[in-house]
Amino acid sequence: MEKVRLVFIPAPRSGHLVSTLQFAKRLIAREERISITILAIQSASPTTLSSYAKSVAASEPKIQLIDVPKPQPEHPPAQDSFKSPAKSFCLYIESHLPNVKKIVTNLVSSSHAKESLDSIHVAGLVVDFFCVSMIDVAKELHLPTYLFMTNNAGYQALMLHLPIRHKHNEVEPKDSDPEWLISGIVHPVPPRVLPVALTDGSYSAYVKVASRFRETRGIIANTFVELETYAINSFFHDGQTPPVYPVGPVIDLEDCQAHSNLEQAQRDKIIRWLDDQPQSSVVFLCFGSMGSFGAEQVKEIAVGLEQSGQRFLWALRMPPPKGKGMMPIDCPNPEEVLPDGFLERTHGKGLICGWAPQVEVLAHKATGGFVSHCGWNSILESLWHGVPIVTWPMYAEQQLNAFRMVKELGLALEMRLDYKKGGGEVVRADEIERAVVAVMDKESEVRKKVKQMGEMTRKAVKDGGSSFAYVGRFIEDVIGNNCGSN
Repeated sequence: MEKVRLVFIPAPRSGHLVSTLQFAKRLIAREERISITILAIQSASPTTLSSYAKSVAASEPKIQLIDVPKPQPEHPPAQDSFKSPAKSFCLYIESHLPNVKKIVTNLVSSSHAKESLDSIHVAGLVVDFFCVSMIDVAKELHLPTYLFMTNNAGYQALMLHLPIRHKHNEVEPKDSDPEWLISGIVHPVPPRVLPVALTDGSYSAYVKVASRFRETRGIIANTFVELETYAINSFFHDGQTPPVYPVGPVIDLEDCQAHSNLEQAQRDKIIRWLDDQPQSSVVFLCFGSMGSFGAEQVKEIAVGLEQSGQRFLWALRMPPPKGKGMMPIDCPNPEEVLPDGFLERTHGKGLICGWAPQVEVLAHKATGGFVSHCGWNSILESLWHGVPIVTWPMYAEQQLNAFRMVKELGLALEMRLDYKKGGGEVVRADEIERAVVAVMDKESEVRKKVKQMGEMTRKAVKDGGSSFAYVGRFIEDVIGNNCGSN
């Protein structure tokens, strides 16, 4: 029986690595002929991602984890790394090309040296969209490359559109430009909701990444047909895009990331508090691994929550001290940034925390609404659990996600679509109050649509569902292509 190995190269970011590992687990559970090797590029800044990857690999005998050595000598961060983080990140990934080539070459040589009935052939690379430079390694070794899109089909449509737009207009877009007409997105897209990277100096890096999508053998997308029918159909009809496999949602429902003892104690406190709240009565505010607010905005959120009269769970995180990197920190003394007497007046009705176990909170019966940064994993988790979202995008492609969730899919309530972290804008308390009250309306149309989509989400990944079928098609392509080449 032909056995094959897929070599996954994920980007070292939480939202990318987690879904990549979860998809790897789904593949080996579905097809016994497939083994997975994960090439782990280390994050440039300290994270818990490495321990998460190791824990997943340790629990799955058919997943092998290989750390990619950092390039020597290590180059200091470029001057524009904070102004253009996406550009800097792409360059950081590219610097690992020689070491990745060495590892993949050894894997291929090893499989050829062990030609037998039990040999495992390297069948191809599966690369994160930030890692498309690794296509060069696959080409040198005559291997196919599959692209793993951790984002949605609308974002993929934008990326496929970028090189076409660039041929006619090489200028970085501005908010004052006309709306973009993008095949795969229903409504014209205002430039103000385009990914931040297109206007922060990373435009050329993004065009370079996007220009390689069509060099792949197939695109695996973390979405599902019932959610993004229009976008997915556009790929099948354009005659240029490689086969697309919508296999989502690919999310970590068990929240398997390694947590400190402090985080475990925090988790227990949060769940105990939620256990004491009425069903669907709590609005959850959480803004992703990079989401944080300054003191003025924190006060406005607090006033808005208090005025709303709603129960709340608020993951309050602050910007890091100057010179201490980019990762937000938990607020050690909330009373110093909150309005006077806020904690006393909301005692029992609200809980403020730092880190929060988002998946568990969204799954809890007490959670009735979610004020979110609109990261794609968070959107999929909220849909899975049937919890409606209020949009408060921060960075990356979250503005486009928010725009489509509200305007195209009707699955979120609009507060802001074009808010950008670090832009200096302050959302006022009255606006926050209105959004919180609206998302907690038990009879709203959005809540009904989200509940219905939640049911479709679960069906998609089960036997007979659309995503289950597309995983099967992907496996057939991998196995069939490998059999045809040996």
